[in-house]
Amino acid sequence: MDEQTGYQGGAAPGPGSYPPPPQGFGPPPPAYAPAPQAQQPYAPSPYAAPAPYAPQMPVAPTPAPAPAPAPAPGPEFLAADRRNAVVVDAEGVSFEWNGATADFPWRDIQTVHFKQGPQGLVLMVAVVLPDGRFYEGAVLARNQGKLHEWFAELAPVLGFYLAGRGN
Repeated sequence: MDEQTGYQGGAAPGPGSYPPPPQGFGPPPPAYAPAPQAQQPYAPSPYAAPAPYAPQMPVAPTPAPAPAPAPAPGPEFLAADRRNAVVVDAEGVSFEWNGATADFPWRDIQTVHFKQGPQGLVLMVAVVLPDGRFYEGAVLARNQGKLHEWFAELAPVLGFYLAGRGN
């Protein structure tokens, strides 16, 4: 055996010295699932049966928590056209524009103003926040009579909720 190469005869084997590799991938690997075992007959549990429970007094069901109280009833105002709405109620002022809603609770409102819009049949309502920002909602009345009806209804409702604010 040659000490440098580790092969007999002093030289490394040539390219033809190895057997040809097997063709294909070879036989499939053995199954890895455990072999099925014969089912054991039922055997009693090695653990003792638990002691019966002591009789218990029936427990009264816990009542569900009461829902949050609704705001105190107060006057309400609603003006709406096909796309927009203005609502004033005990919770605050809400504007709806083409399906999008903006709610302003009374605790966040400094004051509320309203006037007739420049087109003549439009009710414009503005909510003013304490930091000076304001948001407007506008509703188109069917006629001048409806607009005057909205003005007559809106004034006392706003007076009720804004009373005592110094506005």
